[in-house]
Amino acid sequence: MEAIDWSILIGTLTFIVGYGVWKTKGSKNVKDYVLGGKEANWATVGLSVMATQASAITFLSTPGQAFHDGMGFVQFYFGLPLAMVIICIVFVPLYHRLKVYTAYEFLETRFDVKTRTLAALLFLIQRGLAAGITIYAPSIILSAVLGWDLLTLNIIIGTIVTIYTVSGGTKAVNVTQKQQMFIIMLGMFVAFFYILGYLPEDITFSKALKVAGASGKLDILDFSFDTSKRYTFWNGITGGLFLFLAYFGTDQSQVQRYLSGKSVRESQLGLIFNGILKIPMQFFILLLGVLVFVFYQYNPSPLNFNPAATTAVYNSKYAQDYKLLEQAHDELAIEKKIAQDEFSAALDIKEYDATMEAKQHIISVNAKDKKNRAAAREVISEAAPTIETNDKDYVFIHFILNYLPKGLIGLLLAVILSAAMSSTASELNALGTITALDIFKRHTEKNGEKPQEYYVAASKWFTLIWGVIAICIACVSNLFDNLIQLVNIIGSIFYGNVLGIFLLAFFVKFVKGNAVFIGAIITQFLVIATYYFFIYIMPEGEEKISYLLLNLIGCLLVMGISIFLQLFDNILKTPSLEA
Repeated sequence: MEAIDWSILIGTLTFIVGYGVWKTKGSKNVKDYVLGGKEANWATVGLSVMATQASAITFLSTPGQAFHDGMGFVQFYFGLPLAMVIICIVFVPLYHRLKVYTAYEFLETRFDVKTRTLAALLFLIQRGLAAGITIYAPSIILSAVLGWDLLTLNIIIGTIVTIYTVSGGTKAVNVTQKQQMFIIMLGMFVAFFYILGYLPEDITFSKALKVAGASGKLDILDFSFDTSKRYTFWNGITGGLFLFLAYFGTDQSQVQRYLSGKSVRESQLGLIFNGILKIPMQFFILLLGVLVFVFYQYNPSPLNFNPAATTAVYNSKYAQDYKLLEQAHDELAIEKKIAQDEFSAALDIKEYDATMEAKQHIISVNAKDKKNRAAAREVISEAAPTIETNDKDYVFIHFILNYLPKGLIGLLLAVILSAAMSSTASELNALGTITALDIFKRHTEKNGEKPQEYYVAASKWFTLIWGVIAICIACVSNLFDNLIQLVNIIGSIFYGNVLGIFLLAFFVKFVKGNAVFIGAIITQFLVIATYYFFIYIMPEGEEKISYLLLNLIGCLLVMGISIFLQLFDNILKTPSLEA
């Protein structure tokens, strides 16, 4: 990186942190600190909701996901617009009417304190893990850029985001996320147009899409009913719907964003804004990854995009084996370019048979390339078992560092770090709030309510503690297929259960607290067991079900078990006719 890149990167991050601290200093009561004084308009709510979901993982992993597997990942978001409508109709009016600070206060009103506490603890577990991963993701980038160790980077990034989150609470998160989203979208659009400019002169945007399509990268919709596939249309509108209902309706990191709205209408408009723009935004980021794929059809690419993996295998006894694979990779790169030129020429003359023949050549070369890369991952695994062989999260950063001009590198790194900060800030803010209000305040307040300043201080201290915990989790994190999937898997294991509890609270009035509490505990064990036996221990690509369906399974299980337990309890309590 050059001096101009460092200047842009440091200047951007310093402005965001400084602006957030300056703009939001002096919160004296819980309403100001936790709900930002309920002053946010719909645009602030919408951008904050979007920025909370769009972490650094989105801008690291999603292009790499498209590079390797194509655009099919966008189906994951198909359930989101419907989820936004349901949340606007059911969740938002209820939360505002009850004047709650957290989503789980409602559960005590409807059930009992132990159910509220259990739901809060489930949130703390899964969101605490996710917060660590959102810190770990940008650390990987800077580790590749600077050569610094991950431990140091995790501490630096975690400390930066913790500072302004502790200082300003929800208002600091909301205020900074508007700037962060502007920087994020600016950077991604600039990268998009630079990639187009780097393609060969005869490869227009339209032809680039045809090149990507010939390699199967534009296969967006999959209507198959195969439950083992991760991303299909049906998984998106079922498992995805339940995941987003749980995430936006019961996850405090999102609930706190729209509870800060001035009114029900402002909160609802903010969520609808997110529902309308989220799928196009993810489509655009995936398309960016597809264009990176097209770029590397005409330009040299590494055999494995993870620089640490390449270094490790070079310093091992397997170096020669790896170099032979690299030689084969270079030969395939030449053949790949020839195949693409044949395809482009066939498109120009509009000759169907020639186009189909060239397409088959492309498919054949890509199959060889995929096999060669798989062999390289096996060699890396033998040479350095602790090094992650999966390189999806390094694809986009490799392009940024090696092909973008000076200054733009700093901007794109600022984009990724801004995304990391926005998402992590929301998570730490929510973790501190839940710990302070749902756990600490609820279980320690014996002799009347303490002053507002006391709970503001408690929220700050718990936010700080969670910042330290998230940094510790980041320091022991490892890649798992790729980071964006890891976050969604963690959420899917817990979200369905919590969503089911809320749906019981809303719609099944005869079910009481004891039945829900026991049902939720049983469900959580069953969902974890389902994940372990049907997904985790299965070889990649041979999972029995998609992890997205865990959301649906968890929701249906907790509702079914709780209803059964309540009916059984009612039968036991019903006096017999003889009596």
